[in-house]
Amino acid sequence: MTNKTFADLGLAEPLLRALAANNYTIPTPIQASAIPAVIEGRDLLGLAQTGTGKTAAFSLPILHRLAAEPHVKRLPRSVRALILAPTRELAIQIGESLQTYGQFLHLSHTVIFGGVSQARQVKHLSRGVDILVATPGRLLDLIDQKHVYLNNVTELVLDEADRMLDMGFVRDVKKILALIPKKRHAMLFSATMPASISALSAEILKDPLRVEVTPEVVTVDKIDQRVLYVDGKKKKDLLGKMLEDDALSRVIVFTRTKHGANRVSEQLEKSGIPSDAIHGNKSQGARQRALEAFRTGDARVLVATDIAARGIDVTGITHVINYELPNEPESYVHRIGRTARAGTSGIAISFCDSSERGYLRDIERLIKRQITVVDACGFIGEGAFNLGADVAEPRRQGRQGRPGGGKPAGAGQGAKRPQGQQARGKPAGARNGEPRGEARNGKPNRRANNDKPWSNHSAAR
Repeated sequence: MTNKTFADLGLAEPLLRALAANNYTIPTPIQASAIPAVIEGRDLLGLAQTGTGKTAAFSLPILHRLAAEPHVKRLPRSVRALILAPTRELAIQIGESLQTYGQFLHLSHTVIFGGVSQARQVKHLSRGVDILVATPGRLLDLIDQKHVYLNNVTELVLDEADRMLDMGFVRDVKKILALIPKKRHAMLFSATMPASISALSAEILKDPLRVEVTPEVVTVDKIDQRVLYVDGKKKKDLLGKMLEDDALSRVIVFTRTKHGANRVSEQLEKSGIPSDAIHGNKSQGARQRALEAFRTGDARVLVATDIAARGIDVTGITHVINYELPNEPESYVHRIGRTARAGTSGIAISFCDSSERGYLRDIERLIKRQITVVDACGFIGEGAFNLGADVAEPRRQGRQGRPGGGKPAGAGQGAKRPQGQQARGKPAGARNGEPRGEARNGKPNRRANNDKPWSNHSAAR
């Protein structure tokens, strides 16, 4: 928590007036650290997840710096500040923030992304804009058609750079960077810092101020995390049974594939549970309608893929359910970060079948803790969720700990025991021959006065 106010950060009066009009008075830690440095012209490397206030951390000082140069005229098809975002949803949210913060300034901005007609976007760009928010693919398309030029860009932001590279935009980003003047002021924001992001930041930033807030482990620790071992064929029934509990009032369900998201959403609708799916194959209009229905409560459940995860910024999400565990552990952190926002509590539940045990171990290594195992046995069918050999015994792991086919780990002479298995013949995670999540008397190990392992009524309401 910071004791500073926005007035202490050196922002122009029209920006302070807009912030006050929207009841923003106290900056978040990343805003308090970043805004004064960016106003002074320092390049910035921000390590922060969504929900930390990073959009304002770059939007406010960019608006301040551009407003301080009223003599600079907008030229047709030119851009003064460029903000790159990986998804349409995030780009739209950044545009909305610019509208809010810049409502008392005479600065223009527009947002461009794929999946919709380019006609309106081209019309806006034809007059020139002060700030352009863009996804890389559509921006390159319009550059190739000579509808926009980047030779006048003085301010550059790469938001959620790690996700941008995960989605395969690295070549597009580098093509765009080559078109921007070398003399520029730049910022890069990322939730994680793999080697690829470190190399990219070295290319585009000069002597940057590094600001790191809300480390992944701290964010994760705010959330009540639970895992249920379940046969893959029983996941549908388990999800439906869970959603009979009204405490799960606003829920995001994550799948690994677009097809899986559609299938889960359709199954929920057939069961009478209002839901929508959101993923990369959905049209922009369909995605916006799904998000709006989720925000208003018309859809109680939103089923999403990882590509859409960071574009979802909806308050009051009580539960995140990983219907399928992600194959990248960092995605788990981003997924569950949709709940427990702005100081509220939240619950993250993961379904794990035998093929996903490697993913679970990768996640636990990243967050440096074991996720609490709960037992759903008896809730939707006898034997459906016991820790039998088919579920508790993980498959042989590949080089990177990913689930693989072939014989189970431990099969064959001289085979090594899988990680987490403490003694020969015991299930992974067992202690003294007992599966994780069971008490020594063989009964489910549930918390006192909590008969539903996925529900926390005091936290959800």
